Amino acid sequence: MNISERKKQILKSIIENYIETAEPVGSRAISEGLGLSSATIRNEMAELTSLGLLEQPHTSAGRIPTSLGYRVYVNELMKSHMLTISETEEINKSLKVRMEQLDKALSEAGKLVSELTNYPAYALAAVSTPVTVRRFDFIQVDPRTLIVVLMLSNNTVKNRLMNLTRPLDEGFLLKLGAVFNANFTNCPESEMDGTLISSVERATGDIYGISASIASFAIRALSETENKKAFVAGASHILEHPEYRDWEKAHKLMNYLSESENVFRLPVPEDNSDVKILIGSENVVEELKDSSVVVAKYELGDGVEGLLGVVGPTRMDYAKVAASLSYIAKGMKSLVDGKESNLPVLGSEKPADE
Repeated sequence: MNISERKKQILKSIIENYIETAEPVGSRAISEGLGLSSATIRNEMAELTSLGLLEQPHTSAGRIPTSLGYRVYVNELMKSHMLTISETEEINKSLKVRMEQLDKALSEAGKLVSELTNYPAYALAAVSTPVTVRRFDFIQVDPRTLIVVLMLSNNTVKNRLMNLTRPLDEGFLLKLGAVFNANFTNCPESEMDGTLISSVERATGDIYGISASIASFAIRALSETENKKAFVAGASHILEHPEYRDWEKAHKLMNYLSESENVFRLPVPEDNSDVKILIGSENVVEELKDSSVVVAKYELGDGVEGLLGVVGPTRMDYAKVAASLSYIAKGMKSLVDGKESNLPVLGSEKPADE
């Protein structure tokens, strides 16, 4: 958005004051720091309001940022937050002591993020490329006994002994192998549905449910190998923020975060970015329309991607939250790579923007 430098500085001061106090900001609160008269600031605030960057919650109150105002702040105005030496040393200490294995590491990382930011935090790991069946092999032990062997795309093998109600002839078994290898290989679990199973039954002339049993085994095998874990920490922190004094609003958000499948639908940074920020209505999910999400990603190896994020009010210190998430994500990556001794110590005794 093309606005004057003076308006940008006033918007920046209002947002940072509001982040600090959670109270609507009046002209007097920022006039001294900007070296401008209250009258000048009031006029500029009125124009920023007409542009949709500020709003006035009550007639006699000061101004607060809108989602659009926060977006301009994040894109153009906020300074990169440099963590202090004490902050980075505390993070390093917590990472080394508390994260001994991946499951525990994810859980503890979420707790650490929540403690540092005072917002609900989530940590998850998921395979970036779904595991599929690479090949089906059928071994007939006797006319009524069949071993189903699955070679999976992650180079693991699953097998199952099936006892059949009727004998199988060799021709049917060959047809079964050809049809399954043509239709079920390289197929994600989500696409192994009833329609696909019915088409296999028609193609093989199977009227005894053998194809459905094999498909069910393949679906279960893929589900068991799916490396997908999610942890949410500090959901109750949401109640500490004035934006969620409305119990119904807070309850809706806390319920949403309590479902792990919802956590997996939270935003992911683009391939060329390590951190993503979604503000208010930029979130497509109704439960997040009044909140902001900041998330950082890192690689865990073997095609597994890790995510660390926070959910909180739009009145968020985006620079500090993004810096903390990015740093902890890098620490997690170092631990996974076995390079915990190389965890960086960043910052100075004072943040760079002070």
